[in-house]
Amino acid sequence: MHSSQRYPAARVVATLLAFALALVFLPAAAQAAEWAPNTAYAVNALVTYQGPTYKCIQAHTSLVGWEPPNVPALWGLQSGSSPTPTPAPTATPSGRATPTPVPTATPGGRVVPTATPTATPRTAPRVTPTPTPTSTPCGSCGGGGTKVLGYFAQWGVYQRAYHVKNIETSGSANKLTHINYAFGNVTNGQCVIGDSYADYDRFYSAAESVDGVADTWDAGALRGSFNQLRKLKARHPGLKVLFSFGGWTWSGGFGQAAANPSAFASSCYNLIHDARWNGVFDGIDIDWEYPNACGLSCDGSGANAYVSLMSALRSRFGSGALVTAAVPAGYSQINAANYGGAAQYVNWYNVMTYDFFGAFAAQGPTAMHSPLYSWPQIPTPNFYTDYAIQLYKSKGVPASKLLIGVGFYGRGWSGVTQSTPGGSASGPAPGTYEQGIEDYKVLVGRCPSNGTAAGTAYAYCGNQWWSYDTPSTINGKNSYKKSQGLGGAFFWELSGDTSNGTLISALYNSR
Repeated sequence: MHSSQRYPAARVVATLLAFALALVFLPAAAQAAEWAPNTAYAVNALVTYQGPTYKCIQAHTSLVGWEPPNVPALWGLQSGSSPTPTPAPTATPSGRATPTPVPTATPGGRVVPTATPTATPRTAPRVTPTPTPTSTPCGSCGGGGTKVLGYFAQWGVYQRAYHVKNIETSGSANKLTHINYAFGNVTNGQCVIGDSYADYDRFYSAAESVDGVADTWDAGALRGSFNQLRKLKARHPGLKVLFSFGGWTWSGGFGQAAANPSAFASSCYNLIHDARWNGVFDGIDIDWEYPNACGLSCDGSGANAYVSLMSALRSRFGSGALVTAAVPAGYSQINAANYGGAAQYVNWYNVMTYDFFGAFAAQGPTAMHSPLYSWPQIPTPNFYTDYAIQLYKSKGVPASKLLIGVGFYGRGWSGVTQSTPGGSASGPAPGTYEQGIEDYKVLVGRCPSNGTAAGTAYAYCGNQWWSYDTPSTINGKNSYKKSQGLGGAFFWELSGDTSNGTLISALYNSR
């Protein structure tokens, strides 16, 4: 319609009224599309499946096996009779297999190694263990059991005002064995810099610098976090630093990278060994979310694409470099890729055992976001740390190549009246950078923990309910790590700890 055309007012009113009535009386099924896998669904979205209509309870990206009748945690029946869900198969030889969380972007607009999970199906495919790899191309790679690895988020230098110097002044540098610098991007099948200003250009004054020496503006001089990491390593010769690529937001490029893994590996090697910062990094960490499965986008590169990618990285970087990866904690994503076959090429896997539950399910039930074990009221069965660890073992990943993950933050709800887990809520609790999420350093004073369940802590204060790890529960997770023969522990991320490194101290002292 051209802008010069007009309807009489009465006709406009009549037209709008007729349209509104049509919407009211339109059958629900006519407004809903048929459910489909690999599709992003928002809360309150309507779908039909084999006749009945369902409403989305939790936002998620659907996968095969997540049909509405099978996942009542995701879909509520609106009309019609729901067919009987597919019966769950018998337990695997390991007795375990875990659904995994789907991460969200961090407040800084970057990506987190793992974040907001979607709920998972209540039926799991049978897991067939694969043999433990007999050859290890990386020579002596493997876990010694005492690794303490922390992620440093490049965007933390902005709003959070967390810099490499804070690792030193908190006393944490003496307790860390490894740092993962997050993140580099993956585009056009190559590793590329994610934020050049934060990475190697920001000027650090003497007061801000690790060694008390200001940066220079000389041509070719290295600045930014890369230079500060170089200075930190000079003070702590045993500390190793890896450059992590991908994450939730930047994993979309891995599919193209997997099409030519050798070219990808060469681009990563050349970037990490760029003459301007050569020597800062001791290897590479891959955070692909998720190979042959869906994260922010869906990948269909095949189950063995991950093996080819990690093999190419090991071949290009050589046996002396560190090649590691952040990997999911749930059976849908774990079963989608051959992590057992790729294990021979990596030094270790960081298993993202956090964000299982949170206020992305705004009405609850309240639940621990980083549970070590199950508990009677767990909202989604088999959604906990031990389940994931046993599944990786059943697939042939050596225990020494598995690191357990810890979140240095909590997830919380508001409008809660029940102090114990399982209560209803009205929405996410307020957070400094994002609703429903808060750093440990804030929560320990604002809402101290007053209970534990499933190997982690929870706190009830006012009408807010939070779950997070404390020094005490970290001690328990370290005990589990030792009992399982795991290679160590890692955490997301450094800026969430107190100024004197309370949580890192707990990881270190009980390792």
